[in-house]
Amino acid sequence: MAEASAGPRRVVVAGASGLIGRALVASLRADGVAVTRLVRRPAQRPDEVAWLTDSRPLDPDVLAGAEAVVGLNGASIARMPWTARYRSTLLWSRIAPTRTLATALRALGDDAPAFVSASAVGFYGSAPGRTLDEHAPSGDTFLADVCGEWEKTAASAGRARVALLRTAPVVHREGVLKPLMLLTRLGVAGPLGRGVQAMPWISLSDEVRAIRHVIDGDIDGPVNLAGPTRATANDLGFALAVRMNRPYLVRTPSWALRAVLGRDAADALLLADAHVVPAVLAASGFRFRHPTVEDAVADAVPDQDAERSAASSRSD
Repeated sequence: MAEASAGPRRVVVAGASGLIGRALVASLRADGVAVTRLVRRPAQRPDEVAWLTDSRPLDPDVLAGAEAVVGLNGASIARMPWTARYRSTLLWSRIAPTRTLATALRALGDDAPAFVSASAVGFYGSAPGRTLDEHAPSGDTFLADVCGEWEKTAASAGRARVALLRTAPVVHREGVLKPLMLLTRLGVAGPLGRGVQAMPWISLSDEVRAIRHVIDGDIDGPVNLAGPTRATANDLGFALAVRMNRPYLVRTPSWALRAVLGRDAADALLLADAHVVPAVLAASGFRFRHPTVEDAVADAVPDQDAERSAASSRSD
């Protein structure tokens, strides 16, 4: 199936202020698609609807007539440490908004729009030596449990078509590259743990294009939003170092990562070995704009940034 050329008439987006949400809204509007943003504050613009500001449920009429509802809510997993309190925040910042959307969609019955709900490749945990398509079982980590509950909540949306976006770390300066760019610029980047662990990834551009492909293509169930070419943590780190003309030499041992970040966070975010493949996207005809992690890094780090880093290295 070819990628649809015309967007839906109206899309409702929850979590529109995040990295992916902002890019998705901009892409939709650039193609003339009307977007209603659900905001967790008093509405200030005609395209905004306040929700989750009190105990009142979301009015189903807000969603009625839309082609799709996209749920992208969730507290950042990059915030450390994962205390018991923050673990609860990570879970309920995903479950509560998703449950609210699912309840409103369920009330619309057969007229409900599609529900495109965020999840993450953390669903699979760490599975060295395996290839993880959408039929692979869930892992046994905290993040895997969070993703499982998140997806189960989304699936309660009644008769709506439900697609579950198992997104990989986004290769972007506000995504997975944010801490890596600082280390690389300082000249202290290098392998994280062994460095050879498979690391799922996707460019921001392909993330947005894939979400729109899912909306337009009537795809349901789990969908891995991950780049098509296997990459290791070293591949990502080295590509960034080359792009920024900086060394990639200083290994950070696993024990040090666990000591600083906590075992669960370090294992889930940096040391997990998960070769996630986008089987559903491939079968539906999706074509990646950035098929390798090197392509994604080059897109995320413009030439001027690379040149600035090179100039900094010459002056050191």
